[in-house]
Order: sequence, then structure tokens, then C-alpha cells
Amino acid sequence: MAEESTSGGERTEAPSAKRREDFRKKGQVAQSKEVQTAALFTIILLFWLFYLPSFWRGLTALIFSIWQSVGEYAVTNISVINLSIFLLKEIGLLLSPLFFLVLIIGFFSSVFQFGWLLTSKPLVPDFSKLDPIKGFGRFFSKKSLIEVVKSLLKVILVGWIAYSTVFDNFGQALILTNTTLGTTLTFLGKTAALILAKVCAILIFIAFLDFLFVKWEMEEKMKMTKQELKEEFKESEGDPHLKAQIRSIQQEMARKRMMADVPQADVIVTNPTHISVAIRYDSSEMESPVIIAKGADFIAMKIREIARQHEIPLVENPPVARLLHELDIGASIPEDLFKVIAEILAHVYSLKGNLKNYNFLQKMSRPSPARD
Repeated sequence: MAEESTSGGERTEAPSAKRREDFRKKGQVAQSKEVQTAALFTIILLFWLFYLPSFWRGLTALIFSIWQSVGEYAVTNISVINLSIFLLKEIGLLLSPLFFLVLIIGFFSSVFQFGWLLTSKPLVPDFSKLDPIKGFGRFFSKKSLIEVVKSLLKVILVGWIAYSTVFDNFGQALILTNTTLGTTLTFLGKTAALILAKVCAILIFIAFLDFLFVKWEMEEKMKMTKQELKEEFKESEGDPHLKAQIRSIQQEMARKRMMADVPQADVIVTNPTHISVAIRYDSSEMESPVIIAKGADFIAMKIREIARQHEIPLVENPPVARLLHELDIGASIPEDLFKVIAEILAHVYSLKGNLKNYNFLQKMSRPSPARD
């Protein structure tokens, strides 16, 4: 018993589709912040390589226009406010492509990781997180330790890249004292671009590893115990005992309806051992006779008992009874059995004096004339 409870409590089973969907609805998906960081850093760097000339021209023109009008500028409260609004507007226009790019990267980096997801569950306040004891426990949790290690690794790697790149170019930096300002700026720009490019490569590598780790971590978190699988199956498919009970009730109701239709039968075709099939026919409503009830063993005996109470003829024909019992209730008599059933019904109607149905069935039971 102890082994069963232990195995039942371990999360060893792969998560079901329903469990995955439940996690998604709660906003619990595999999302690596390193992927967003690497995407932002890399794409913004590439963006600046192309946008920097345009940005520099716009910034130069803005500074030049302010410098030209500085002699005519009167310092008042209103003029300072107007100048501040003007500067914010112009700088905002210059940086607006960057802002839009950050929003787009943030959106698509999330969609890339877990697809389209819109849920408000993560925004619902969780007051249990305000518990200082639990918060202190989370601070020293395994997840917090991993995040600290990742941050330290990033700082160490970025620092090492910057140091090694500057160290490799240190010799060239020494001769910049004898060069022009333009050459110095060009050298610094190339060195900075080289450092940033190497940092981008490292961030992409870290993001790839972190994404795999986060996916694995989420899979482990979503795993289920055997008991959880059983409970979920009961919720989705229904309790097997309850379903069996419902099915039994439905079958009982169907039998009662079937028994209620037996008095409408014209004849009961029987197998002396254990089969009874009730047949009804009305030439004004039906194209062929119809099975309205059938049963074996106890049900067959019950059908015969009702038939005797309502003086419905019982016709013993084992081969035909077995063939009819294979058909569904409400099914019409197939063509290969129509002739023998028509003869049985014709005999029954002749005894009852039902001339309309009798004449029709007599006509249908006659063999078709041979064609030349």
C-alpha cells in the first residue's frame, strides 16, 4: 500500500492536453526573459546601424535651429514651457521608430515562444504573495538561485568580452593621441560595435539555452500523478459507474417503450427457445412491415406474455425469427424476407378478417410474372 501511494503521488505522467490548456488559461507558459533580452538587444543594435545617420542628421538640425535662435530667446516661464514641449516633441519624433520597434520585438518575442495568448489571470492579485514568510522562502528558492546564477554568468561573460576586446585593441588605442578627432571617434565606434556584436552573440546563445531549460522546467511542472490522470478522465469522460447506471436506466426506459408498442403488433414471430420479434403493418401508412419490438430470453417471454393478453398471434419460425432479431427496432423488413413475412401476415389477417391488408399482402406475396 505504501508503494502504491508513493507511486501515485509522484508526477511521472506526461501532461494531458486538458492540463496544458488549463496552464495556458492561467498564463503559465514557457517564457524565457533571455529570449526577449537577446531579441531586443540584437535587433535594436541592427536598427541603430541603419537609423543612426538619419537620427544624427535630425538631432544636428534640431541643435542648429536652437543655437540659431538662442540670441533671440527671452527667458520667461511661458517660453521655457514652450521650449520644453518643443524639445520633447522633436526628440520623441526622432526616437519614435525605436519605441515602436521595442513594442513590436516584445510582442513577437513572446508570440514566438508560446503563441497567441490573451488572458487576464496573471493580472489578478494574489494576496498570498504578501505573506512575508512565504516571500522569504521564495527568495531562497531553487528558482531564485538559478536566476541569480544566470545573472552572474551574463555579467561575467559580458565583462569578459568587453575586457578582451579592449585589450586586443589597446595597442591601437595608444596611437590615437597623435590622430585627429574624427579618427579617434571612428576607432571608438568600431570598437564599441565589435563589443556589442560579441555581446549579441553571447546573449543569443544564453537565450537559446535558457529557452530549452524553461521548456523543460514547464514540462516537469505540468507532469501529473496517476491519480490526477484518473480524476481528469472522470471529469472529461464521466464516472464509469455513473455512465453505466445512466446507460442501464436508458435501456430500461427503451424496453418499457418497446413493451408499450407490443399491443400494436400484428404478429409475433418466435423461436421456441428464446427469441420473439413483434411485427406491425398497415398498408395505408407503410410501404413494408416494420419491427416494433424484439427480445431474447426473459424479454422474449415478456413479449409473448403481452401478446397473449392482447390476443396477438404467435407464429413459430426459428430461421426467420433469428434473421429478424438481427435487425434494429423500427427497421423495415428487407426484400429477401418480405415474401415470407407477407405470407405470415396474410394468414394472420385472413384469420382476423382484415381484408384490406390481407388483399394487399396476398398481391405482394405472389411471385412476379416472368419477363420474356
